[in-house]
Formats: sequence, C-alpha cells, structure tokens
Amino acid sequence: MLTKQPLIALVDCNNFYVSCERVFRPDLLNKPVAILSNNDGCIVSRSQEVKDLGIKMAVPIHQVQHLIKRHKIQLFSSNYTLYADMSNRVMQCLEAYTPRLEIYSIDESFLDLTGICSQDSIAYGQKIKTFVAKATGIPVCVGLAPTKTLAKLANYAAKKWKKTKGVVDLSDPICRDKLLQLTPVNKVWGIGQQTTRRLQLMGINTAYDLAMQPIDFIQAQFNIVVARTAMELNGIVCLSLDDITPDKQQIVCSRSFKRRLTEYCELADALASFCSRAAEKLRKQNSMTGSITISIRTNPHSPNDPQYQRSIHTRLNQSTNDTRHIIAVAKRLLKNIFKPGYRYQKCSVQLGHIQLASIPNQTDLFDMAEHNNSAILMSTIDKINQRFSKGIFMSATGIKNSWQTPVEHLSQRYTTSWDELATVKCC
Repeated sequence: MLTKQPLIALVDCNNFYVSCERVFRPDLLNKPVAILSNNDGCIVSRSQEVKDLGIKMAVPIHQVQHLIKRHKIQLFSSNYTLYADMSNRVMQCLEAYTPRLEIYSIDESFLDLTGICSQDSIAYGQKIKTFVAKATGIPVCVGLAPTKTLAKLANYAAKKWKKTKGVVDLSDPICRDKLLQLTPVNKVWGIGQQTTRRLQLMGINTAYDLAMQPIDFIQAQFNIVVARTAMELNGIVCLSLDDITPDKQQIVCSRSFKRRLTEYCELADALASFCSRAAEKLRKQNSMTGSITISIRTNPHSPNDPQYQRSIHTRLNQSTNDTRHIIAVAKRLLKNIFKPGYRYQKCSVQLGHIQLASIPNQTDLFDMAEHNNSAILMSTIDKINQRFSKGIFMSATGIKNSWQTPVEHLSQRYTTSWDELATVKCC
C-alpha cells in the first residue's frame, strides 16, 4: 500500500488588521491605511500602499507624521474586538476544507490536505481563497507543501509574486529548489536575526544553501531546531500538525502608556486591568498560576527624565486563577517597588509556573468553600464579559481606568455590538 505524500496548506490573511477595517470601509481599498498600537503610539499593521512608502513595522507614529500628512494615510486604533471576531469567521470557513486545522495565530492557520486535493492542489487553494474572500471579505494567500516550513515559504512566495494569483504549491522538488534559491535565509520560518548572521558568516545566504548542508553539521553548529528546519526544507516532515493549540506556559500582559503616570493609584489601576486580562486568559485554557512577576519602568528614551526600572517576583503558596487573588498579590508587590517622583511609561504582569487546573493542588483545608465559590464566581464573570462588551472590571484601588487615554481613531465594533452595526443607505 502506497503512502500518500503529505500536503500541508498555510492560509494567511493579507494585512489582516487593515483588511478587517476595509471590509466595512470599501472606500479605503487601494488607499494607504495603517493600524496603531494600543495607545496609538506605533504602527502595527500596514496596507501595501503604506509599505511601499517605506514605513516600517512598529515605527513610532510621531516619526512618520510628515508622510502621514503628505500621503493622506488613514489611521485606525487597534479594534481587537472586531479583529478577533473576523478571525473566528475566517477559521470557521477554513474548517470546511480540511478534517484537521491548526490555528497558528489570529490571521493564519495550517490545514492538512493530505489525500484531499492530490489531483489539482492549485485549484483547491484558489477555491479556499475565493470562498474566504466571499464569506468574510478578507483576502488570503495559500501556500502548499509537504511540510509546514515549506508551506510557510510557499505562502511567502504567494504574497510576493502577483503572477501566482495568491496560491503556490511546492510539492514539486524542481519548483521547490527554484524558490529556495531565490529566498534569503532570513525569510525561512524559525530563522531569527542571530541565527541569520551566523549562517551568513558561514556562507549560507539562501534557503537553498541551508537545505544543502549536512544535517549533522547544522545540528552541531546550531541546535536540533535549526537542523529540523533544514530537513523540512528538503520535504522531510519534522513538525506535526497540532489539532489543539498548546496551552501557554507563560502569560504576559503589558502596555506602554500614552501619558506618563506619576501616582501609585493610577499605576495600580492599570496593573489591575492587566491582571484581569491575564487571569481571563488563564481560565480560558483551564489553567492556574503558581507565580506572579510585575515590572514598572520609566521611558528610557527620555534622557531628561529621571530613570527607574524595577521588577519583583513571588511564588504563590497556592496556585490560583482567581482575578481577585492575582490583583491582590500584584498590588502588594507594586507597593514594594513603587517610588514617587518618577514618570512611569510602562508596567506589566507575568504569570508563571502554569499548570492545568485539573492537576491536584495543595489547598487550604480551612478555605475549601472559598475555593469552590471562586470557581463559580470567575466562571460567571467570564460569561458576562463574553456577552456584554463593557463587562465587569475589578479594580485594585476603586479608580476605574483613570490611567487610560482615549484612543482617537477607533472604528466601530461592526460585528459584535448592536449599537455599532454597519448601516446601508439605499439611494
């Protein structure tokens, strides 16, 4: 019995955040559009028109104000409620085309197409592309290959060269080698900046150069991860498709503030918001945390301001996913490192030593009733927050979101709020 050749597809949304905004603003098609970070400080997503102007990812907005005005770039604040809902719609579309789907990020997924479209994979990829665009309005590109690393590379080619019409298949070794020879090694999935520099010093400049190296040599010079990458470039499957996204072993929530915070109560309030978000993520994956780390810092790019940066860590006597407990611990830690007289630019909370909530845990015999009530209360709060947009906020200080500066370019929550549905006018 012949074994079917593996076929993996990577479906990646084009300029996802920008595309979400354009679905409800078709007047923005073919016009420069940029999405800003949480505090409207940096550019986190760019349309192709903005990329063509030479504006880089994560550039502070104040550095490119002259280009924004000159080219009339449309700016939007990050509307994560909208983006998450649109992502869910795209993933539901993709589920119709494969028995196995791995959601890799908010805008891309791996699909196992082994044995499904062996006759004409390009046509199947075009079918996926057309259906997603018709059902959601989001343009996607499709990369097909025997391995996940090659599928990533195929998707890169599908985006880069318009002649491909958004779909590339690297199942043919001849086509594969041609693309590998054209692709810089830093464009290979999993090859970071430091690894790229070391590879280039060894004369390995393209993906093809890496693929041609003896695997034992690559593993000896680097590690097993880079060796597996080289094997995947040769069509050898080393990375399996995950049906279920693995749980996070560390959860971090942080933000830079648009205006500098000087008061303890404001910083504590911001930290409480981050703790609430982190605890919600923890419960979503049915986990508990055993340690909490918080950090605060001033702006290192303001040399005229006095500088201060501190972090503090503690292990918990009992693992928890209760928002109230996490906020209380974070507040206590903050008191130990907060110093007045500084203008704080950023704070963060990190949850570590994460384990499944189902794993037996050391509990306080005198606190069993409270432990059971906590699970019920947190579950209720999560359901309320999912159903109602404003949700429930647990503050550490009684001041609600005093640290937040209103964003200036936020679009409507077209798909998740009755009050903000798109309206259609018939002339």
